Formats: sequence, C-alpha cells, structure tokens
Amino acid sequence: MAATLEERLKEVGIELPPAVTPGANFSPTKRVGNLLYVSGQVPVTGGVDKYVGKLGVDVSLEEGQAAARLCAINVLSQVNQAVGGDFDKVVGCVRLGGFVNAAADFKDHPKVINGASDLIVAVLGDAGRHTRAAVGCNSLPRGVAVEVDAIFELSSQ
Repeated sequence: MAATLEERLKEVGIELPPAVTPGANFSPTKRVGNLLYVSGQVPVTGGVDKYVGKLGVDVSLEEGQAAARLCAINVLSQVNQAVGGDFDKVVGCVRLGGFVNAAADFKDHPKVINGASDLIVAVLGDAGRHTRAAVGCNSLPRGVAVEVDAIFELSSQ
C-alpha cells in the first residue's frame, strides 16, 4: 500500500485538500496518548460550504452521502496535518460520529453517514473499520447538511 495519505487517496480518485482552519476557539485535532481526536468537519471545499440544507427537504439522500464523503475527506486532511504527512503513523480509525441536519420525519441517517464510513474503509482497508454513531439534528453550523468527527489510533512513535 502507498506510504502517504495523498497516494492512498489518489488510488481511490481523490485529491487531499488543505486542512481547514477552525473559525473559533478550538483545535482541529488533539492527541491523547495514542488516540487522535478530530473535531467535527463539515462539507466545505475551497472555503465554500458545498451542501447546505436539510435532508428530506432540500438535500437528497445521494447528496447527503456526498456531503458525508466530503466531511470524511476533510477529516483525513486534519489527520494528515496532525501526523505531519506521515500517514503510516495511523494504526486505524476507531470511531466516526455523524450528524445529519434532517427534517423531523427523515429516517435514513445511517445511510447518509455511510458516505463517510465507506470512504474511510476505501482508504484504510480493514484498519478503517470503525464504531459509529449517526444522529439526526435540527440544525448544524451555517446550515450545512452533515458534520463528521472522528477518533483515530496512532502508533506510539
């Protein structure tokens, strides 16, 4: 398997964007022991929110999955920055948390967050298999459709 995250993403047809700088008083990642916590990432690309609205009203299931996939790309960008580009330090993904901005009667939250889960497994293989939560909510920052946070295990090096 390729040594860098960028090479692994190229294998699945994705170019890694620069890590997004938080717009508030928090850190995008925090390492505690061998765990790397990644703050919630939204579907932003080039500084622009790409998927805005509620699932079940403004945003289709397929668009929601694409939004979750973009969130996962942004999660990986944060991980890559945290490990200084040496993605071989990543042992695997422990957990993903997915938040879906959804109409009250929307019931396919897990299907939406599959967009993120599928990408993580495509990039990391079995090391990408993780625990997960997929939660519906009434709103998300700036009205985006999806937000994803994560926990990764890192080697002790």
